[in-house]
Amino acid sequence: MKAKIEIIQSTCIPIAIDNCNTDLIIPARYLASTTHDPKFFGDAFMHDLRYDSEGKPIEDFVMNKSDFSEPPCEGVHEIIVAGQNWGSGSSREHAAWAIAGYGVRVVISSSFADIHRNNLLNCFVLPVVVTPEFQSELFATITANPQAEVKVDLPNQTVTNIATGHSEHFDINGYKKYCLMNALDDIDFLLENISKIEEYEKRN
Repeated sequence: MKAKIEIIQSTCIPIAIDNCNTDLIIPARYLASTTHDPKFFGDAFMHDLRYDSEGKPIEDFVMNKSDFSEPPCEGVHEIIVAGQNWGSGSSREHAAWAIAGYGVRVVISSSFADIHRNNLLNCFVLPVVVTPEFQSELFATITANPQAEVKVDLPNQTVTNIATGHSEHFDINGYKKYCLMNALDDIDFLLENISKIEEYEKRN
């Protein structure tokens, strides 16, 4: 799941569910697994909204509609446009694993649950907070044209609706921005700076 994020321009999956909690993102029964296979968690992403009790796709759910059923790949469905308060509920990091395992690189919402937002960053998925008005515009654009693309520019911290040309600036912690742009987790960052750490220890 480690991959650099700089500029992501892609079609989007619109999941217009406000207060979408982590139990919807990945049901609790998957939490007992000890696997580290990203595909396992990706297959479980939104499972109980995607499939019925017999494992058949639920036709009305957005991820099963023909415009949005194609798995994410470069430039295709790498972005989720989500409802407000995305990732509420329990703090399970498996929810972020599921999103990353599915292939999503960016989640855009007007608000995130704090712990889930941090879990996404740790899984190299960029959470982008926009205004409710811009969020509504994105949903409207995708409804009108499922092939519409959104551009997320991490270096400049902007998100742009290509169809309208409208952009917004988003905030991100400078440390996490550096890590995402260089595909570094916390341990990688420490190792990258080991010489500085050793020099500090010698001085003190």
